[in-house]
Amino acid sequence: MSAPFDRSLTGELESGISRDFGVSPQAGDEERVVESALRPHSLHDFIGQPKVARQLALVLEGAKRRGRPPDHVLLSGPPGLGKTSLALIIGSELGTSVKITSGPAIERSGDLAAMLSNLGPGDVLFIDEIHRIARPAEELLYMAMEDFRVDVVVGKGPGATAIPLEISPFTLVGATTRAGLLTGPLRDRFGFVGQMEFYEPAELQLVLARSAELLGVELTDDGSAEIAGRSRGTPRIANRLLRRVRDYAEVEADGRVTRAVARAALALYDVDDLGLDRLDRAVLEALVVRFSGGPVGVSTLAVAVGEEPSTVEEVCEPFLVRAGLLARTPRGRVATEAAWRHLGHPVPRGGIPLGGVTAVPRDPGASSEPLFDA
Repeated sequence: MSAPFDRSLTGELESGISRDFGVSPQAGDEERVVESALRPHSLHDFIGQPKVARQLALVLEGAKRRGRPPDHVLLSGPPGLGKTSLALIIGSELGTSVKITSGPAIERSGDLAAMLSNLGPGDVLFIDEIHRIARPAEELLYMAMEDFRVDVVVGKGPGATAIPLEISPFTLVGATTRAGLLTGPLRDRFGFVGQMEFYEPAELQLVLARSAELLGVELTDDGSAEIAGRSRGTPRIANRLLRRVRDYAEVEADGRVTRAVARAALALYDVDDLGLDRLDRAVLEALVVRFSGGPVGVSTLAVAVGEEPSTVEEVCEPFLVRAGLLARTPRGRVATEAAWRHLGHPVPRGGIPLGGVTAVPRDPGASSEPLFDA
């Protein structure tokens, strides 16, 4: 049996959903191989997230001058913004190895104890989706993070014995897309917390320029601007769209990625000017045309587009809400005026009644409001 940190990280959503569309921020197993070739290896090469990168550089430099491992690091934010890249950069900057695993892969405290005992002095342990770690393993992690030791329980029942096991000083780097699901004791044990933000189009153009050079793609400025504008502020999506546009340019054009080539390629892959794909537009179209803009419950909306409610809620809604195309109300989902205009439908006379609209949920895709299904 392979060690827990040898298990591949899945590209599935927490509810078991996987999305094959071009603008999903999730990464599949095959895509991770391509991403590894495009990832930066130092903070100097890392593009975007200037505040987090500056703060992290100070943490790492201070630790190196003291000759001690840096504080444990927690990186939170939506998928595809560079949390894994920063974790690998931390190991590279420190000159130590990085062991990679994920929260769902740590099912028992023994799995975690085996990983910790195999760490060398100063090594980095990266746990992706750390909020999904099993509770027994999380409690074992508390002592490891503070005292660099774990208690291994041998035996069962009244004869059980706890054997203290010393482990090498290490740095834990945790990544989470839902910081609100972390328990307080675990969150408080991280010395540095970095909040990842969505990228601006200009930053995505820099990412695309670097990726195009590594991939050997001739990318013009207007071509990169076209791709960046449809990438939802996410580098992973930008790199994925670049690869798809490259295929189109090599087969249907002269290999150069210009604005015209990018537009034609992205139209072929059903990615519109705002970065919406087929499913996103189907949700908006059903909401506007079939339900007159809402409000309508998410279950009814999912039936209308032939998808599972969890897919609509966790895959489509986060970006639609952030783009101002959809609003959540206590009675259900409502299409905004921007949604009507984007789909080319006339806005109803008198405007869109959005009374009672709630704030954007703390966790994209998660909602605690009671929904009304007609």
